[in-house]
Amino acid sequence: MKRGTKTVTRTAALMLSAALLATSATGYGQSAPAEPVQAVKPRAGADAGPDRGPNEGFGPYNKWVVRAVTLIDGSGAPPRGPVDIVIEGDTIADILPAGTPGLPLKDGREPRDFDYELDATGMFMLPGFVDMHVHGSTDDKAPDLSYSYKLWLAHGVTTVRGVDLAPFEVSLSEQARSERNEIVAPRIFVYQRPGQGEGWTGGRTNTPEKARAWVRWAAGEGIDGIKLSNNEDQPPEVIEAIIDEAEKQGLGTVAHLSQIGVGRLNALEAGRMGLDSVTHYYGHFESLLKNGPVQDWPVDYNYNDEQDRFGNVANLAAESFEADSEEWWDYLEEQKENNVTFDPTMTIYLAGRDLMRARNADWHDTYTMPQLWQFYQSSRINHGSYFYDWTTATEVKWKNFYQKFMHLINDYKKIGGRVTTGSDSGFIFQPYGFGYIQELELLQEAGFNPSQVIQAATLNGALTLYEPKGQPVPPIGTVRVGKLADMVIVKENPLQNLKTLYGTGFLRLNEETQELERVGGVSYTIKDGILYDSKQLLADVAAMVRAEKVRMGLPEEGVVRR
Repeated sequence: MKRGTKTVTRTAALMLSAALLATSATGYGQSAPAEPVQAVKPRAGADAGPDRGPNEGFGPYNKWVVRAVTLIDGSGAPPRGPVDIVIEGDTIADILPAGTPGLPLKDGREPRDFDYELDATGMFMLPGFVDMHVHGSTDDKAPDLSYSYKLWLAHGVTTVRGVDLAPFEVSLSEQARSERNEIVAPRIFVYQRPGQGEGWTGGRTNTPEKARAWVRWAAGEGIDGIKLSNNEDQPPEVIEAIIDEAEKQGLGTVAHLSQIGVGRLNALEAGRMGLDSVTHYYGHFESLLKNGPVQDWPVDYNYNDEQDRFGNVANLAAESFEADSEEWWDYLEEQKENNVTFDPTMTIYLAGRDLMRARNADWHDTYTMPQLWQFYQSSRINHGSYFYDWTTATEVKWKNFYQKFMHLINDYKKIGGRVTTGSDSGFIFQPYGFGYIQELELLQEAGFNPSQVIQAATLNGALTLYEPKGQPVPPIGTVRVGKLADMVIVKENPLQNLKTLYGTGFLRLNEETQELERVGGVSYTIKDGILYDSKQLLADVAAMVRAEKVRMGLPEEGVVRR
C-alpha cells in the first residue's frame, strides 16, 4: 500500500489534525487545550532514528553462547534440542548438542572461553523474521523512524524490505547506519519507486528510455530493488523496460498492480515480463476474470474515493473463476514456472472484514502513537482511512474475498510456489510489529501448517531478497553455521500458538491459581550478533508513546475511541 499524495496543503493538514485531536481530547472528559495542538511536527519526510545508546543491546562479542535452546531453524526441519548456539562476532560459529531430551543437561559444555552466556533452557530459537513489505514511521505518524524500528525488532523482525521505507536519501542513509549497527534497527533492504531521488535530474520516468536511465542511476546510488505500481507513468512498455533493466543491474522488483493500470497489465502478464514479486492481492484475480481483463466497475465508482476503491475490491471474488477450476490452476502453474513470489500482506486489509476488532486490538492503548491513531481515523485526507460508511454488507463481501484469496495463496504453496510474509503496517489500524505477527496467523488460517508459516517468514523472504543479487544461498533466513547471527528467542513454542509472538502476549488460564495470566511475547532478538531485550524495546516504545501524548496535552493512558 503506497503512501497516497494528500490533496490538501501540508499546513491545512496540520490544522485539521490539530483540530481533530483537540476535539478528541474531550472524549476523556477534559476540555480541549487552549492552544491548538499539532498532531504532526512541522517537518517533512521521515526523521532518522537516533544513534544506538550505550545500554541498547549487548555485543557483539568475540564469542558468546546461547545455552540449551530448542532450535526451529527455518528450513522446514522439525524442532531439535537442547542445543548450544555459539556466536562469534556477527556469525553463527557452531551448533552443539547440549544433552538428551528428558535427561539432565551435560555439565561443563564447551566452549568455555566465552565473553557472554545466555541460559535459554526451555526456550525456543528461530531465525530472525523477514518483513517483505514495510514503510517506516514517517513524521505524520511518529517522532522518528525508531518507533517502527523498535516495534519490528521487539517482534523478532530482523530484516525489512522498505517499499519504500522513507524518502530515497533517508532510506539509503538508514540502511548504511543499520548495517554498521549505529542505530537500533533491523537490516534494511531499500526498494524505491521509479523517478525518486533528489539526485535524479531526468524528470518523469514515463518512457522506456527514461525508466531505464533511472534504474541505472538508482542502482549506482545503491538501492536493492524497485517498487512498481503501474500508475499513469508506468504503462506496460515502461514496466517491461524497468523489469528488464533491473535484472541487468542485479535489482529486485516488486509490484503493487493498482486498479489504474491492472486492466492492461495483470499479475500473470507481469510474471511473463520477469517480475520477481506480486505484493497484496492486486493483479491475481484480475488475471482470472471470467468476463475478460477489466473488472466490472460500478457505474458510480470513483477510484479517488477510497471507500469505493477498497470496498469494491471484494467484488473480485464473485467476478473471477472459481477455485480449483482449470483457469485457476493454469494461472498458478504459470506463475510458479516464472518464479514469481507471492507476498500477500493479508494483515493490512484485515479491518475490511472486521473493523470493530481492528479498532479495539489489545496493543493500541499502550503502543500506538497518538499521531498514528489519528491517522487511522476515517478521513478523506489520509491514505487507507476509508471507513466512511463501512457496512455489514461490505464486511461480508470482504470475508468472502479473504476465503478465496487464502485459497489461492495456499494452493500456490501446495504446488511449490514461494510465499513470503509482509505487513505494510502503519495504515488501517495495523501498527508496526503487531501487524506482522498477525500475518503469520493469517497464513495459518489460509492452510499453512505452523512450520510452513515460519519458513515463509524466514527462509522464503531471504531467498527473495538475495536471489536478484546473484546470491542463491542467502546469509540470513536459517539458523545454520556460517550464517549471520539474526535470531529470535521465545519462551513459548510458536508452533503451538503463534499468538504468543505478539508483544502484548497471550492470556492463558493458570490451572493452579485459576487466574488468567499473560504469557509469551518475544524474549530476545539477535541481529548481527547483538542481543536485544525485546521487552525493553517494548518499554522504550511505550515511553515514547506516553511522551508524545504529554507533548500533545493528551492523557497518558489509552486512545480516543469515538
